[in-house]
Amino acid sequence: MNDALLESMPENIQDLISDFEFLDSWEDRYMHVIDMGKSLPPLEPALKTDATKVKGCVSQVWLVSERSGEENPVLKFKGDSDAHIVKGLVAVVLEIFSGRHASEILKLEARSILEKLGLSEHLSPQRSNGLQAMVARIKAEAESLV
Repeated sequence: MNDALLESMPENIQDLISDFEFLDSWEDRYMHVIDMGKSLPPLEPALKTDATKVKGCVSQVWLVSERSGEENPVLKFKGDSDAHIVKGLVAVVLEIFSGRHASEILKLEARSILEKLGLSEHLSPQRSNGLQAMVARIKAEAESLV
């Protein structure tokens, strides 16, 4: 990702990328992802349903959204997982997408952001697929509202 593209991103994504760039090793990044997951509030058990479950994830992942506004609504997401590293990946995805207008969500290049975080090359194929499934679910929801 070039510097101009990075600078055009929302500030919280720039901060997220800076945090990951500061960490030297994959183990440090891995621990940071897990810590991000620990900071996520648990999803209420009543929200952990088949309808909120993300298909395509080996671990169980649930994503729930709230929207505000009629035209081009702002989407806020909550999520959870039964696995520590995956819950951390949920936290990363929420940091990227939550609290944005649907049209803004559609413009964000998640693949580029995740590559810049150094996640793409270090995750197992199953976790990468699950991460892409989370992104696809969020993008599909945004698409349905634009």
